[in-house]
Amino acid sequence: MSIEQFKQFVKKHPKLIEEVRQGKKTWKQLYNDWYVFGEDDDMWDEYRSSGGKQEQGDLIQKLASYVKHLDVNELQTYITNVQQAIMSIQEVVRQMQQTKKDPFSFRKD
Repeated sequence: MSIEQFKQFVKKHPKLIEEVRQGKKTWKQLYNDWYVFGEDDDMWDEYRSSGGKQEQGDLIQKLASYVKHLDVNELQTYITNVQQAIMSIQEVVRQMQQTKKDPFSFRKD
């Protein structure tokens, strides 16, 4: 069993990376367990990837549910407000560029 084989094992079980990042395990612990028990042991079941397709399906389902409950009129109001805010900011920037003065500088009397 080589380190390259262990790397391939970790690629097949991406949840192991999260365990190390969260400080729950170290690479040394995981390597030792892998070396002693092998990659087919039941201890690895919790780290087996449930599949990206399942997670994508859940995400699409949540997104569809969100869109279904979305109030289009309310969304249009938010978009209009954001557009007006952007236009106001653009107008202030345009005025500042025309005067070429710092509008925030104050003179001492």
